[in-house]
This record gives sequence, structure tokens and C-alpha cells, in this order.
Amino acid sequence: MITRLSKLVMVLAFALYASLAAFGNLTDYNSNFTLVAHVLMMDTTFPGNQGLWRAIQSPTVHHTVYGLIIGTEIVIAALCWLGGFRLCKNIKDPAAFNRAKGLAILGFTLGFLLWFTGFMTIGGEWFLMWQSEVANGQQAAFRLVMIIVATLIYLVQSDEERHR
Repeated sequence: MITRLSKLVMVLAFALYASLAAFGNLTDYNSNFTLVAHVLMMDTTFPGNQGLWRAIQSPTVHHTVYGLIIGTEIVIAALCWLGGFRLCKNIKDPAAFNRAKGLAILGFTLGFLLWFTGFMTIGGEWFLMWQSEVANGQQAAFRLVMIIVATLIYLVQSDEERHR
């Protein structure tokens, strides 16, 4: 029961994180929008680098990408909240708890796609975010990816009632 409770708490904690990330991006839109715009424009990467042809100067695209990020954070939060509530409802029955993990697993998987594929892969490697001292979110994204991976590994482990 303690293991199931700890898994539930971890799912709800990540739901809270994703909720606060989306809330912050919505209520202080320009703070992180500026970072996204710099990454897409590649204006803070090494001067004259050979990848500058990839830069996107369109403010419409910048707002669209940022909107997709925020929308994805909202979906991650919703999946983790709903998954957490489903886990809570089934916490006393190990078999039902195992079957109830789906939404939480989807939430964490979507989080992996956002922060690994979106930030580390596309932002970091395609838009060369790693070159920027001003607009480099790779370390923060890496921390989230590690939290997500560790939690996913723990969450997907089968839960059984252990008798001593």
C-alpha cells in the first residue's frame, strides 16, 4: 500500500508542476515567450554559425509554438490529475491500481515528448539553443526529463499485495 501511495503522490506532484508551469506561462506570458522567440530566431547563438538558415523570424510562428507548449503543459497536467484521481480511487486494490495507470503514463509520456523532443532535441539541437547564454533551457528540460523517466520507470512497475 505504501508503494502505491508513493506512486500516487508522485503523479499528483507532477500534475501540480505541469499546472503551475502552464499557469505561469499564461499569467506571465512574455517572460517565457521571449525565450521561445530568441530560440526560434537564433539571435543569441554564436554569430555567423552555419545553422542560422534554420532561424524563424515570424512572430506568428513564435506565438503558435509558444501556444503549443502551453497547450501541451495543460494536457500533461490534466492527464496527470485525472490519472492521479483514478489511481487514488483504486489504491486499495493492486490489480485495479495497475489497470488505472494509463492516463498518468500518457501524461508523463507527453511530458517526455515536450521536454526532451521539444526543448532538448528541437530547441537544443535544431535551433542550437545550447549556444545561447541568454535563451538556453536545456538544463531545466534535462532535469524534467530525468524526473519524468525515473517516475515512469517506478510507476509502470507492477503493484502486488505482498504478504509477509
